[in-house]
Amino acid sequence: MTVDLSKIQDFRSWGDGLDWQDRLADLGEGAVIEDGVRIFHPENVHIGKSGYVGHLSVINGYHTGFVKIGDGTWVGAYAFLHGAAGLSIGRAVGIGPRVTVLTSEHDAPDAAVPVLHCQLSFEPVTIGDGAHLGTGATVLPGVTIGECAVVGAGAVVTEDVPARTVAVGSPAQTVKQR
Repeated sequence: MTVDLSKIQDFRSWGDGLDWQDRLADLGEGAVIEDGVRIFHPENVHIGKSGYVGHLSVINGYHTGFVKIGDGTWVGAYAFLHGAAGLSIGRAVGIGPRVTVLTSEHDAPDAAVPVLHCQLSFEPVTIGDGAHLGTGATVLPGVTIGECAVVGAGAVVTEDVPARTVAVGSPAQTVKQR
């Protein structure tokens, strides 16, 4: 089968993500945003009081969505938080370094069309209060992670993780209660 390249689309820049100061939807008292953080569509990004965003993280509020980070939540260095369909992160959540949270993905029904040029589908992600996502975990669109749940380092979360459970692996599976 030959790949149909007739649907190649032009790309456009969303800017450098560095012009967010004084443009965030909300920035809570005592919040810390480290050097090198890039925030796209800052008008759709809410960071609660005493929140922390680590060095070189990327937060994309997206033009149609939002990212809400609750009070006292810690986001490690190099995290990528994508809010095209809406990303709600509760209070006192720990998000390890290099964690990726996505709220969109490409639908690819036609194998002749490059996946990159297929339509996007959007589903929100919710992370409950007190949850923890280990280093390098990936959360895919449509997932809810329950209160005080733990996602192990490097896990790929494709389905909901119930409250007060531990999920590990790729795809992530619940292995115990906490």
